[in-house]
Amino acid sequence: MAESEAETPGTPGEFESKYFEFHGVRLPPFCRGKMEDIADFPVRPSDVWIVTYPKSGTSLLQEVVYLVSQGADPDEIGLMNIDEQLPVLEYPQPGLDIIKELTSPRLIKSHLPYRFLPSDLHNGDSKVIYMARNPKDLVVSYYQFHRSLRTMSYRGTFQEFCRRFMNDKLGYGSWFEHVQEFWEHRMDANVLFLKYEDMHRDLVTMVEQLARFLGVSCDKAQLESLIEHCHQLVDQCCNAEALPVGRAHCLFTQKIALRWGCRGSGSRLHCLDLVHVTA
Repeated sequence: MAESEAETPGTPGEFESKYFEFHGVRLPPFCRGKMEDIADFPVRPSDVWIVTYPKSGTSLLQEVVYLVSQGADPDEIGLMNIDEQLPVLEYPQPGLDIIKELTSPRLIKSHLPYRFLPSDLHNGDSKVIYMARNPKDLVVSYYQFHRSLRTMSYRGTFQEFCRRFMNDKLGYGSWFEHVQEFWEHRMDANVLFLKYEDMHRDLVTMVEQLARFLGVSCDKAQLESLIEHCHQLVDQCCNAEALPVGRAHCLFTQKIALRWGCRGSGSRLHCLDLVHVTA
């Protein structure tokens, strides 16, 4: 069977029971029974897909993409339920049937690995925007997310969580493989590969990239206005989602990550170091 219960000896059963495995990848329970339907999901040339590993800046990216593609402004976005405008493909709500019927151009999100996305996406039938984030920051955010979400029942330590992260024992599987799959497709005409850190380091270039990729035409004044609006979104998001990283980030960087390197997983260590250097 492709699907199986995900269990790890020595870990709390209530946390383990939240996941199942599909072709070797640990996925959240709401994905169970719908992976074949997702593979067959019909895409349209006008679709824009936003794909990330969880806690990679999805919320901020979706707002920037919506602003660039729709010509909205930050105040308008702040008053709307943007998750209704950009549903997550695999989530229980609103569901595949409703997403299928959305009017074009559809903006759709997903956290699924590249190989599990609709087959038509692999054929270049619609645009895909992928964002990667420095894993040393991502894991802190993901840990806090699991701690705050009552349904996950996670009460382990940060060190234990890091071990889970590096051993592919969290929802949506290996971060390393997730990023690598999209990195290998970064030159595809329908794929735009972005880094979360660039939103803060060089937002102007990122907005220009998005506008070109999405086919949005604007003159210099319009582009400057668009960039200013995007800066507002980034500032608002940073204020709303400020993370008390501190000691937890230090533990991951100095202890867990270095021990991982000493174990000698060459390809993963290189991937981790590459993101750390470029972020």
